[in-house]
Amino acid sequence: MIFTDSHTHLYANEFTNDLAEVIARAEQHGVTNLMLPAIDSEYHERMLALVRGYPRMCHAMMGLHPTSVKENYLAELELVRNYLDNPALKFCAIGEVGIDLYWDKTFECEQKAAFAVQLELALIHNLPMVIHTRNAMDIALDILEQHSNPGLRGVFHCFNGTCDQARRAIALGFMLGIGGVATYKNSGLQQVVYEVATEHLLLETDAPWLPPVPFRGKRNEPAYIPVIAQKIADIKGVSLEVVASVTTANAKRLFLTLT
Repeated sequence: MIFTDSHTHLYANEFTNDLAEVIARAEQHGVTNLMLPAIDSEYHERMLALVRGYPRMCHAMMGLHPTSVKENYLAELELVRNYLDNPALKFCAIGEVGIDLYWDKTFECEQKAAFAVQLELALIHNLPMVIHTRNAMDIALDILEQHSNPGLRGVFHCFNGTCDQARRAIALGFMLGIGGVATYKNSGLQQVVYEVATEHLLLETDAPWLPPVPFRGKRNEPAYIPVIAQKIADIKGVSLEVVASVTTANAKRLFLTLT
């Protein structure tokens, strides 16, 4: 079986000491494509170095994370534009971008502005969007609906919304990223997974965070993707092979760069 981890921060400090082993374990568990979301200028070069080291498995995105939107967000966005315009670089998506009002609402207006700019960049470069939302699902959906365009597509990473919000996202051409939270007893995500067709789902870890049961409290890593896939299979009453096949096809269709 072949899997894709559609969202993993393998360039994070948590992987500094054993990155090669982590990637080897992922491959041993059939996870052959690792999608790397961008955060901000502090991490871009580290992410790209990882892609250069593992070009067959690792695929970089480019964007400005909503929690990195501060006073200097226009300068950060200019760097994003420069990376995207560089013909020597290849990106699989604009991400991760979005709205996060969980910790701090100080830069809410700037976050909305940055999201809108990067939405336009996705259209200009014909790339899917990888959207991060926290305490802001309806806000992000409203912005997407205001900018409705048949060229827009992507995934709501670490989807944590309701069934109604899931339907809105799907109607806009977006998939749902399902990770370790689906294995948490009281997450409420199981009902969404049950109701939404597998053709609209992607697997992700968000490593090093949000590990699935039975690894809660430990560092997350891409090798745990089959655990998440098995939970989805159990919820939907299908085989693990079906979940692996369909979600892998979904990732290939969305990101296009995958083999």
